[in-house]
Amino acid sequence: MSQADILLVDNGSKRAAATLRLRAIANALSTACGEPVHAVSLQHADKIPPADLEGRPAQLLAGVLRDRLVAGRRDFILLPLLFGKSRALTAYVPQLVAELTGEFGAFDLRVADELVPLPEGEPLLVEILEQHIAEAGARLGDDPTHVVLVDHGSPSPDVTAVRNITASQLCTRLPRGVRLAEAVMERRPGAEYDFNGPLLGHLLRDIATAEPEAAVVVAMMFLGPGRHAGPGGDVAEICADAQSEHPGLRIVISPLIGEHPRLIDLLCRRLEAAH
Repeated sequence: MSQADILLVDNGSKRAAATLRLRAIANALSTACGEPVHAVSLQHADKIPPADLEGRPAQLLAGVLRDRLVAGRRDFILLPLLFGKSRALTAYVPQLVAELTGEFGAFDLRVADELVPLPEGEPLLVEILEQHIAEAGARLGDDPTHVVLVDHGSPSPDVTAVRNITASQLCTRLPRGVRLAEAVMERRPGAEYDFNGPLLGHLLRDIATAEPEAAVVVAMMFLGPGRHAGPGGDVAEICADAQSEHPGLRIVISPLIGEHPRLIDLLCRRLEAAH
């Protein structure tokens, strides 16, 4: 078995709940695979007061790699807690490796596959979403009329394609008559970014206008809590506003992907393939 340092890496958030969730996933993965797994963020998390993180400051990838290279470590596996091949993987990480190689000499950093490789997609993620939608539907009391698969949004067509392929595979697993749409929390203005899809608030308004008593499950394609997802996030606020404006509209938000135990199975597969 490789003696590589395993780094579970997310984008990072300024919210403590995101780092605590990342650490919980890393601990569960470590138990499942029998190897130490270190929770690391790409950015932002170092702004969180350590007091909000049980006294342990968040760690950023650049600092962790530098410290371990100083300590003589030369073998690493980067395990992305990311749905797609974002610029973090295609640009930032290679640039960081080049900078550190110039300073410390050659070292080995293997980047495991992202959670949803293209073009095949990831059936296990679709199963997780299907289960989460069913749980949310139970809270509605009946099958939803609409499911909205929402993610952060990205200016990269390749990252958007991850949600698109997931939605197309999920569509075949929903109850008959349920209409599936996609939405984002952020997008840039301009027709050149229309591939992103509509903003969540706009889509909910359109659904309520066309069908005032619609029953909607907002299926969260988010791994952990942050500015958009989780308690107090923008998604909850947008859904509450939509229901306030349209009293007949019923909305239930699904759990986050990172809360499902089978995410650990998926990460184990990615880790095994990278060894």
